[in-house]
Amino acid sequence: MKETMSQQFSSASPSCCPPESHSDAPIAEAPACDELEENREMEKDGALTAEVVSSCVSNLGCFSTGLQHFYNHLSLPSRDLRDISVLANYVHLQKLELPRNKIKDLSCVSHMPYLVILDASHNEISSFFGFQPPKNLKEVNLSHNRLTKMEDLSAYSCLSNLDLGYNRLSEITGLEKCCKLTHLSVAYNKISRISGLECLPLTHICLRGNQLERIEGLENLNSLQVLDLSLNRITSLSGLGNLHLLGSINLEKNLISEIQECKHIHDLFLLRELNLLGNPVQDQPDYRLAVVFLLQHLTVLDQEKVKVEEKVSSVNKYDPPLDVVAARDHMTLLVYQLMQPQSLYDSTMPSADSPYPMLVLTGPQGCGKRELAHRLCQELSEYFSHGTSHTTRGPYFQEEDGMDYHFVSEEDFQNMIHMGKFIQTTQYGGHSYGLRRDAIEDVAREGLACCVHMELEGVFCLKNSCFEPRYILLIPTEVEKYTAHLKSRGLYTQAQIDMAVSRIELYANTNRQRLGFFDNVIPCDDWEEAYETLRQVVKEYLLLEEQEEGENNNRGSPDNASTGQEAEEKLPPPPLSRSGSGALASHSATALDPSDPSYRNYFTQIQAELSPQKSPSELASIGRREQLVREAIVAKSPGVYSQLLKSSAQAAPSSLQNPDTHLNVSSSSSDESRASSALTVPSSAGGLNDVVEPLDMSVLGHNLETFTGQTAEAPCPGTDLLDVVVSPSSDRRPGSNVKPILPPIPTGRKTPASPSPAASPRPSPQPAVPGGGDVDREG
Repeated sequence: MKETMSQQFSSASPSCCPPESHSDAPIAEAPACDELEENREMEKDGALTAEVVSSCVSNLGCFSTGLQHFYNHLSLPSRDLRDISVLANYVHLQKLELPRNKIKDLSCVSHMPYLVILDASHNEISSFFGFQPPKNLKEVNLSHNRLTKMEDLSAYSCLSNLDLGYNRLSEITGLEKCCKLTHLSVAYNKISRISGLECLPLTHICLRGNQLERIEGLENLNSLQVLDLSLNRITSLSGLGNLHLLGSINLEKNLISEIQECKHIHDLFLLRELNLLGNPVQDQPDYRLAVVFLLQHLTVLDQEKVKVEEKVSSVNKYDPPLDVVAARDHMTLLVYQLMQPQSLYDSTMPSADSPYPMLVLTGPQGCGKRELAHRLCQELSEYFSHGTSHTTRGPYFQEEDGMDYHFVSEEDFQNMIHMGKFIQTTQYGGHSYGLRRDAIEDVAREGLACCVHMELEGVFCLKNSCFEPRYILLIPTEVEKYTAHLKSRGLYTQAQIDMAVSRIELYANTNRQRLGFFDNVIPCDDWEEAYETLRQVVKEYLLLEEQEEGENNNRGSPDNASTGQEAEEKLPPPPLSRSGSGALASHSATALDPSDPSYRNYFTQIQAELSPQKSPSELASIGRREQLVREAIVAKSPGVYSQLLKSSAQAAPSSLQNPDTHLNVSSSSSDESRASSALTVPSSAGGLNDVVEPLDMSVLGHNLETFTGQTAEAPCPGTDLLDVVVSPSSDRRPGSNVKPILPPIPTGRKTPASPSPAASPRPSPQPAVPGGGDVDREG
C-alpha cells in the first residue's frame, strides 16, 4: 500500500496530494532503471529530487473531507544534501528531519505553514532562521551549524523547544517575546554572560561548555527545573537562591572550591540531583558528608545515590542532636576516668535502692538558676550544699572564683578531662563547662545532697552517668521581660542575648517532646515567686511538709496534752530519689526499719536525720538475731534452757537487789555494733525489757512441760525451741524488710496487745502488769 501511495506521491502535484481522490487515481508503474540512475546522479550533486522525497515520506494523513491523503513526515538523514529547494512544493509537511547533511539554505521551509518540528542539525547553516515563520512551529534543532548571532524570534510565538548547541554564538538575544519557550540549549558556544532570558517560562536550560564565570540573569526564571552549567568557569553558586522549583543542577568541571557555596542552594527544597564532579571542592576533607549535610533533600550527588546512612552520619558529624553530643562526651570522660586509678567514693557507693541525692537546676542563660541554687543551699543548709563547676570563660561582674565557678584556662580544662576528673562537660557560647567528681564528692563527705546548675547540654550528659538527680527546669514565659533583664545586667552582647532568647523554645520543645525528662517546670519571670515555688517543691521532695504537719497535729492533740506523753517522733526526710517520672511515693510516719535498704545512708549528717535513735528493745533484738545467725553458721544452736539460764544468771544478781532496776543499754544510733556488743544476752528474759525481775525456775519448768505436752512430737535434737515458739515468724530472716519480731515472754507473764505499727520506737514508761509480768515493746 505504501509503495502504491509513494508512486502516487511522486506523480501527484507538488502539494503532496493529487488533484483527484487517491481512490480514483490509477496506479503508476514502477520507475524504470534509467530513472533510478538519474536519481542517483542528482544525489551525487546534492540536489534533492521528488523521487527521493516520495521514497522517504511517512505517517499517512488525510484532509478533513476524508477523500484525499498525504504524508506529513519526511526524514532525510546523512544523504549529503546541499539543495533542498524541491521541498518548497510540499506544503503539508508537519515534521522535517534533515540532520547530517551539507545544507546551507532553509528558505524552502517558508512554504510549509503546517510545519511543527524542524531538525536541521549537523549542517552548514549560517543564517539564523532564514525562512518565514510557520505559524505552528514548536521545535527547532539547529545545533552543530555555523550560527554566529541570534536574531529576533518574536514572530515564532509557538516556539517551545530550541536547540542552538555547538554553534558560534556569543550572547543570547531575541527570545524576549517567545512566551511559550520552555526548553533552551545553547551548549558549546562562546557565551560569557547570561542575559535575555528574563521572565521566560523556561523549565530546562543547557549552558554546557561556554565561558561563564558567574551565575546571573536567572533570578526571574521561576519555572526553571533543570539547569546544566557544566564545563564553564563558575566559582560561586550565588544567583540560584530564588529558583525554588529547581530539581537538578549540573556543575561538572567548574571552579567551585568551597563547600560553603552550597549554602546558596540550601533553601531549594525540591533540589534532588547535584553534580559537582571535577571541581576543586572535591579535594576538601569529608566533602560528600558536608554537602549531604547542607543539602539534606538530595537523592543523587555526583551521579551516585545518597544513602540514608550518609544523611544520618552527616547530621551526627556537623550538627549532632543534644543526646548524641552528650553520649560522645560521656564516652570520652568514661574512657579517661577508667585510665586512672579506681577508688570508691561516698557519692557513688553501690546501692540500687538509694542513689546519691542530687538536685539539678537548668534553664536558659541568665534565667536565675545560679542565684536560686545558692539561695536554696543557704536556707536548707542542713540538706544541700552547692557543687561548683569549672569553666573556661572569664568571671562576670561580682563573680567569685570557687564560689560561682572555678575559672580555669582551656589548657587546664583539657588536662582535667584527660585526667578523668569530670563527670559532665559541655560547650556553650564558645566556652567549656564541666562538673568535676570532686565537686560532688566534697559535698557528699559533709553528709549533704549536692545542688548544681547547668545548661541543657549538661543535663543530657549527666543523664548518661550513674547519678539520678532531680531535674528542675526554670524557664521564662515572658520573652520581653527576659530580654530586658539580660540587657539590664550589661554582661551580654546582643548576639548572646539573641542566642539566649532563641534557646527558650529549645527548652520548651525538650519538655514537650520528652515526657518525664524534667521532674518539674517552674516559670522564672519573677525570681521571688520562682524561689518560693522551688522551695515548696523541694520541701515536698524531702517530705518536710508532711513532717511539719505531723508535728503541728501532735502539738495540738488533746490526748498528748492531758496525759503528758511524749509526742510521736516524725520521720526525717529521705534523700532525693527518682521514682518513675518524678512523683514521690507516699511515706507513712512509721519508725524506720534498721534493716530496710531503702533508708540506708552513706553520710554522717544525713544518717542522723534519716535514722532516729533505736530503743533498747530494738538493739537487743538486733543483737539476739546476730548471735543466732553466728551460732547457726557454726552449727551450734543452743536450746531454750541454756538461753534462759544464761540470761537469768547474768541478770539475777542485780535484779534481786533492786527489782525495779532498769537495764542500762547504749542507744547510740551512730555505733550499732558497740550497742549490740553491750547486749550479750540474746534472750528476752532481761535484755529486751526495761524492768528486770528474778525468774522463778519452778514456774519456768512448769511452763516448758506444758509447752512440750501440747506438741504432738518432741523437737529434734539441736532444734531451737525458741524458734518453735515464734513459729509464725520463723520464715523471716534477719535483714528482711519488716520490723524485727521480738522473742516471747515465758509463760506466767501477761503481755498486752502489741502496739500499732505507727507507735513510737522509743519505749515510754509503762506500769507493771499484775502477776509479776512486764510489758513487751517492739522496736
